[in-house]
Amino acid sequence: MGVDQSTPAPSRAGRNLPAAIGVGVGLGAVIIGSLFWQKSLFTLVVLAAVLAAVDELVRVFRVSGAKLSRIPLFIGTTAMLVAAYYGGPLALLIAMALTVLATIFWRMPAGSIGFVRDVTTNVFLIGYVPLLAGFAILLVQPDDDGPQRVVTFFLVVVASDVGGYVAGVLFGKHPMAPTISPKKSWEGFAGSTLACIGAGIGSVVWLLDGHWWVGAIIGAVAVLTATVGDLAESMIKRDLGIKDMSNLLPGHGGVMDRLDSLLATAPAIWLLLHLLV
Repeated sequence: MGVDQSTPAPSRAGRNLPAAIGVGVGLGAVIIGSLFWQKSLFTLVVLAAVLAAVDELVRVFRVSGAKLSRIPLFIGTTAMLVAAYYGGPLALLIAMALTVLATIFWRMPAGSIGFVRDVTTNVFLIGYVPLLAGFAILLVQPDDDGPQRVVTFFLVVVASDVGGYVAGVLFGKHPMAPTISPKKSWEGFAGSTLACIGAGIGSVVWLLDGHWWVGAIIGAVAVLTATVGDLAESMIKRDLGIKDMSNLLPGHGGVMDRLDSLLATAPAIWLLLHLLV
């Protein structure tokens, strides 16, 4: 029986590579365009992605029986990112606290059965998605080089992903975390490290006029946080018994399948650039 040539076969790493590249390039164009046209548009792009990610998690957490407070989560997520853009870190923290309280109050009328489970899941989602995404918004705040800081952030995370993918496909033999993400290998991690450090050095030197060693530090930290973010999301999916968060992005899965490494890396990059550049 012949192979159906009308449907692209997944790559060795399990992706529909043409679709993944097309979606990735399209998303990158939207991000870069919004950054250098009007910074406030970048905030809207991030907000749209984060709201989609929150919606995905609300849906998948139902598998565990948790009942999440969709309305206060959406309103609180919007408030947190807007607060980060206009008010900085303290405003982000205050908006987060108010969002946590709103989800608690919203859940109370449903009674005490499952209350701790539902509130805990709500708070986890708030801390995992909008709070971490808020640091990507904080990156764009500086008037002189905010967009360049965001580009540096995206480049190191993309480099980690691409470097790990290429090295894993070509050389991957030794599983890194077989019970969590069977396709992730130590060879892939080495490729991620080299690509991420290279991207960090290039970005800091050429975009931010900084020292090469600062870029090396940023790349080395980013490959660790990106890997942890990827593995953490894989653990969530394994715990819930799902393959992808959704099928919204062809070749990638859901929005959270693309944001996992970005979310985990954003606070680290913001802090390092704040301290060293």
